[in-house]
Amino acid sequence: MHAITRRLGHHSLNPTTSISSIKSIYPLSDHYYGGDHPRYGSTLASHKGMGHIVRKGTGGRSSVSGIIATVFGATGFLGRYLVQQLAKTGSQVLVPFRGSEDNPRHLKLMGDLGQIVPMKYDPRDENSIKAVMAKANVVINLIGREYETRNYSFEEVNHFMAEQLAVIAKEHGGIMRFIQVSCLGSSLSSPSRFLRAKAAGEEAVLKELPEATVMKPAVMIGTEDRIMNPWARFAKKYSFLPLIGDGSTKIQPVYVNDIASAIVAALKDDGTSMGKVYELGGPEIYTVHELAELMYGMIREWPRYVNVPLPIAKAVSLPREVLVKKVPFPLPTPEIFNLDQILAFANDTVVSENALTFTDLGIVPHKVKGYPVEFLIQYRKGGPQFGSTVSEKVNPDSYP
Repeated sequence: MHAITRRLGHHSLNPTTSISSIKSIYPLSDHYYGGDHPRYGSTLASHKGMGHIVRKGTGGRSSVSGIIATVFGATGFLGRYLVQQLAKTGSQVLVPFRGSEDNPRHLKLMGDLGQIVPMKYDPRDENSIKAVMAKANVVINLIGREYETRNYSFEEVNHFMAEQLAVIAKEHGGIMRFIQVSCLGSSLSSPSRFLRAKAAGEEAVLKELPEATVMKPAVMIGTEDRIMNPWARFAKKYSFLPLIGDGSTKIQPVYVNDIASAIVAALKDDGTSMGKVYELGGPEIYTVHELAELMYGMIREWPRYVNVPLPIAKAVSLPREVLVKKVPFPLPTPEIFNLDQILAFANDTVVSENALTFTDLGIVPHKVKGYPVEFLIQYRKGGPQFGSTVSEKVNPDSYP
């Protein structure tokens, strides 16, 4: 025992041996941050998808897919659906979060033990971002926000953060795939600052990583969405729904789970989706008024609308935009009267004629009418089988 102790003590005093042994266990720092690759040399093109990585098991949650994905923005709306789909194929998901430790708690249930790894980080600290990206071979950026706060502007959240992630992923050297989730309708000439910032973020990512994949989803519908839920809450509280303009703007809403499926499909291909931009809209085009009618039908309330002219809607939503950076306290989150969203909905937002779509990824998207909007039954008066537009209990066979 004394001899063993002396040998261990001798090794612990030898710095060369200790450092080399540590490097043999954790070889990532030199390789991933410029030791073997130029600082600005992208390695995505040499990998050609995820086909050559080691996989074990039959493909379920307890398998090993070989994908270690850092999903920025995983605690948001789309994030929970994407994490679930990655986890059920045996992928390890690193979840950076910046708020309370309770924020990513619901995601840990989606994967096998140890497969969902929440990691606290600071999006303004480069070393913090490198730490959550160090072990990954896939980076997916879902960060985005359609309104400003005192601390974060449109440009910082939707443009500069995306650019920073692309630069760090390039320096990493071990990132096989980078997927940037943008927004359908993003354009540098858009009247909406949100859409302009998203377009600038796309350009910045593709400039740093030409092999990155860009997904541009339309308005997403789902249990935690930010269009049908606010409408239903407003309609229940005030017994009417304001329609900006005349509600004739065309949109192409898409089920959120289909977007998550598209991202996973792009990861599983042989690299054919690298360097491409996909516009992901649902199978049907609605006007805003038609989508509101669908919402009213699901919550079983009599539809009542108030047409709000565009100039008046802008005037109602302008005070928050003026005060958001000036007052010493956070302002309420805008829902119906969000100036930037009003400007974004001033123009039709549909998939371009020659764009790459779900079909190119081998996915058939769900129709919005039906299962994707069933969550709205929670707003029915009297319970899921009742409502203002029915006078008696509905037959359970016709539920919902």
